[in-house]
Amino acid sequence: MKTAYYMGKAERSTEEMMRLWFPIVVGLASGSLQAQWIHQPTVGIPRTADGKPNLSAPAPEAPDGKPDLSGLWTIEQAGGGIKQLKPEDIQPWAQALSKQRLENYGGQDSPAILCLPDSGVGGLMKFVQSPGLLVLLAEDLTYRQVFLDGRELPKDPNPAFMGYSVGRWEGDTLVIESTGFNPRTWLDLGYPHTEYLQKTERIRRPDFGHLEMEVTYSDPKIYAKPWSEKFKALFTADTDLIEYVCTENEKDRTHLVGKESDDTKNAVKLPLETLSKYVGTYEFNAKAIGAPGPEIMLFKVALEDGKLGLGVGDGATQPMTPLSETTFTGVGGSIEFEKNNQGQVTALVFKIAEGDFRAPRKKEGQ
Repeated sequence: MKTAYYMGKAERSTEEMMRLWFPIVVGLASGSLQAQWIHQPTVGIPRTADGKPNLSAPAPEAPDGKPDLSGLWTIEQAGGGIKQLKPEDIQPWAQALSKQRLENYGGQDSPAILCLPDSGVGGLMKFVQSPGLLVLLAEDLTYRQVFLDGRELPKDPNPAFMGYSVGRWEGDTLVIESTGFNPRTWLDLGYPHTEYLQKTERIRRPDFGHLEMEVTYSDPKIYAKPWSEKFKALFTADTDLIEYVCTENEKDRTHLVGKESDDTKNAVKLPLETLSKYVGTYEFNAKAIGAPGPEIMLFKVALEDGKLGLGVGDGATQPMTPLSETTFTGVGGSIEFEKNNQGQVTALVFKIAEGDFRAPRKKEGQ
């Protein structure tokens, strides 16, 4: 049985929220873990004296002398996003559609709730590289083919959920150009796109254990300027992908109701002095729930335009609505800040249907 843990309401199903929380969507096995290979040692990788993967070892080379990007990677956002654009750079109807989707938490129409393929970046992904092809595999059985054999992008492609991709090497950086996307997929914050969407991805492996990734988006039919997102990836050793079929035993969609404005009806006004006490970094023990990848996930609480926002690592933040001095909502479920006897904030607790998940506050200087 595979259980999906989202640190947020099930109702919030825009692609942005999926990207924000996807790194902590985990598969928990009810049967034998060993039989599912999630504790299978990865062979042929550099290790330290204590047997742990040596993430700082030199990046491997493929047989053709190019950098080898092969491996299982945990990918998370590290900055940027469509918020880089000014309102005047976006068609008014697209702004209105994004606002409607966010107000309805994506409702029953988001690609994620409809179990449609997602062409975005994030989560657990396996790269398989050969001289003429890079294949990207995800647990939801989606895949991408990036052709490295010199072919050009199709001139008039039949729109596809994953698009069409070709790549070339610029030094040690793989540059991937993609077009031909089905407009049914959503962009950052539920923004739409047309069949004219183009993506340019730049991927570099500076050492064995890390990838540096940047994705630039362009759709001149809606957006006056391109924008970019940055991602970072960590080599995820001694485990493997576990099949996840979204439609299998799906029972959530009919219950996805409510609006974001429902939260604001019960909102309270807090002074900036109070809000500023919660700003900081909080450490969530991902291994405690069996998540692959890094043992500790960092959550950032920031004060932006007089409101608190929550993000994963260096990624974009989502607004939080205060319901009391210590309880907030707006990112899904509720978040409660813990204080010690001296009134100092010591942790935040995600309170969702699957239970309470505590993230202690990281001390300054650590």
